[in-house]
Amino acid sequence: MARVLLRLLAGLVLVIVVLLAVLLFNTLRYTPEAPVASGEIYDLGADIEQATKDLSDAVTFRTDSTDLKHPDFAAFLTFIETRYPLVHSTMSREVLARKTPLYMWQGSDPNLSPILLAGHYNDVVPIAPGSHDLWEHEPYSGVIDDEFVWGRGTLDDKGAVIAMLTAAEKMIKDGFTPKRTVYFSFGGDEEVGGLGAMAVAVHLNQLGIELDWMLDEGSFVLDKVIPGLDQPVASINLSEKGYVTLELVAKSAGGHSSMPPRVTAVGRIAKAGGRLQDTPVPGGLSGLSEEFFDTLGRHFSFEQRVVFANRWLFRPLLENILSGSPTTDAMLRSTTAPTMLTGSSNDNVLAAEASAKINFRIHPRDTVADIVAHVRRTIDDAEIEIRYDESLANPASPVSSSDATGYSDIKSSILDARAPGHGARADHRRHRCTALRQGRQKRLPHQSVQNRRLGSGAVPQHQ
Repeated sequence: MARVLLRLLAGLVLVIVVLLAVLLFNTLRYTPEAPVASGEIYDLGADIEQATKDLSDAVTFRTDSTDLKHPDFAAFLTFIETRYPLVHSTMSREVLARKTPLYMWQGSDPNLSPILLAGHYNDVVPIAPGSHDLWEHEPYSGVIDDEFVWGRGTLDDKGAVIAMLTAAEKMIKDGFTPKRTVYFSFGGDEEVGGLGAMAVAVHLNQLGIELDWMLDEGSFVLDKVIPGLDQPVASINLSEKGYVTLELVAKSAGGHSSMPPRVTAVGRIAKAGGRLQDTPVPGGLSGLSEEFFDTLGRHFSFEQRVVFANRWLFRPLLENILSGSPTTDAMLRSTTAPTMLTGSSNDNVLAAEASAKINFRIHPRDTVADIVAHVRRTIDDAEIEIRYDESLANPASPVSSSDATGYSDIKSSILDARAPGHGARADHRRHRCTALRQGRQKRLPHQSVQNRRLGSGAVPQHQ
């Protein structure tokens, strides 16, 4: 008996040793990709102080998505025409639907397919009622302090628009002509349907123009945002989540609150909403999300790399950790967000009808039908009707390839603008601004950002 136990113990020790050896081997070879850059910082040489002032002025225009007829939309287009005269004398411009300007910067080589750089100048969703006093500065003030420009649209997305125009103005002044034709499109209604962007697509199709690639607003240079990772990360997004809002509706006889039934319409809706929050849409590390975290994982400490490098063993643990943060959880699955509730008009009246609106941002692995099926299965209540407007439901965008030329161009631009060894803080901000294809700036914050985009490419930046 003792010999048997010794053999079992020896076998267990051997298994543990082999397991540790495999974990160690995988971790030691799980190293960052060597950055490929020119070795020199690309400095556009633009006047950053003037660009900051331009952004400050830009956010004073009240281009609110809820009021597309506001005179500030036309005034903003006049503003950029005045501030960037070389852009407007060199490029052609057409203003399409929803006051969406489309610029064409003619390239010198007609054999090269053009590219499109896009952004939007209409602001994000309206300021939440009752939240005005929470703002450190007035939403449309454009206040400049030692670190930030304050105002609606600084980050989403007037910052990118001003950065692109600033760069183009400076390059034209320096005598630069692109080999490849470059289009710029600045949407006037991105937050409320994007008909301007659709008009751009239709217009280019009618002209028979096939783009080599295009880049719209994307993610950020994430600086000390990802726990455990000290170096900045430039996230190149290859897909955008879909969107659907489902309305759950429960009905009852109504009546007075002194004689309620066991289950009221409000109670039924509340229980359904709780079940949906307690049961997220199934997800996990796969596709874009896994590619993104596989790249990031190589830059963590040795102990953390053990987990990333051996996902065959630690996948459940890793997914559980990533699910614990709203930011990373949103990259693993379609998100569930109850946002609106309706019930009775008085506190002592039973609602004859109660409803809840649940917003879902749809991961590329899921469809609108998948979301509806998940909700129906999760609430498990035949008395609740599920409604949604099909015309407002959008599937996730197709997933762009990280092997495409456009991806390589964007990645190399980021690396050239943030070459290894560059760590001065002031320049650190400046060169992020000039890495225009990334389209986000540390200096240009906003107080609310929606997590809608999925990044496959993570380009860690060396301090």
